[in-house]
Amino acid sequence: MKNQTAISSVLLLSLSDTPRTIYVLFTIFLLIYLMTVLSNFLIILLVVTCAHLHTPMYFFLGNLAFLDMSYSSVTAPRLLYDLSTHRWSISFPDCIAQIFFVIYFGSSEVFLLSSMSYDRYVAICRPLYYSQVMSWGTCIQMASLVWLSGFLAPIICTLCLRRLTFCGPNFIRNFFCDLPHLFQISCTDTSINVLVLVIVGGVLGTGAFVATFYPYVKIFRTVMKIRTNDGKRKAFSTCTSHLTVVLIYYASVTFIYYVPNTSNLLMLNQVVTVIYTLVTPLLNPLIYSLRNKDLKAALQRTFHRHLLIPDNGTRRS
Repeated sequence: MKNQTAISSVLLLSLSDTPRTIYVLFTIFLLIYLMTVLSNFLIILLVVTCAHLHTPMYFFLGNLAFLDMSYSSVTAPRLLYDLSTHRWSISFPDCIAQIFFVIYFGSSEVFLLSSMSYDRYVAICRPLYYSQVMSWGTCIQMASLVWLSGFLAPIICTLCLRRLTFCGPNFIRNFFCDLPHLFQISCTDTSINVLVLVIVGGVLGTGAFVATFYPYVKIFRTVMKIRTNDGKRKAFSTCTSHLTVVLIYYASVTFIYYVPNTSNLLMLNQVVTVIYTLVTPLLNPLIYSLRNKDLKAALQRTFHRHLLIPDNGTRRS
């Protein structure tokens, strides 16, 4: 790739030229990133240390927390660096590396969300066989397949970049590197690369989309057969958090990669991109924490234990 590349760096889109605005953005994004790392790390810690959270649902939730923390770490530190130094420039090898890991963690999250959908399907539609179907061996195999399958798309897409020549202009209309914007600064024909991207994204994306939402069709039919409203409410409460995360993820991806990035929509596209790359990894642990009684109870017990504050269950009269 080095022999085929004439440019040594890529200029990124500056989010603002006003010093005061840059200072505000830096403060906000820094707080968001720190909260993202802390909240997701806290979920991982709870899942690992609390025995009653050693279930398939929380096992996959721990994997999701690690994915969100990793995905945010691919873009947020670089964005904070550019905001503080006003450089808005990244070396070409670093740009390719950022593209690779953005695709990898994004692909892995798609596959993980589909695995979590299957877990909810078995728990609601086949509860008597849940412990047998979702054994620890099965969960580890599914998680391993998720992390390994995530390499497929980035390896194919980044290897195809070897046929392209980049000789300027070297400015992309985004605050981090991604494939569609990188194609726009190529000096050679990118039709083959776009075709590969469409095929890989279409096959893997459509497969993951069907694997994610089809179980909810089965879940909805099963829940509708429950006679009592309380039973329906309890059944839906076990999957509303996951479904909310799925809808936010797919809505953001659809807008970023399937809505034309015209000059009229540039500002809106940047806002959605910030939400997708920075805010969504923070929302996921908050959504699960606020709507999950077991997770909130584990968090309270952990704080009580380490702060030496007796909770209601251990307080003596």
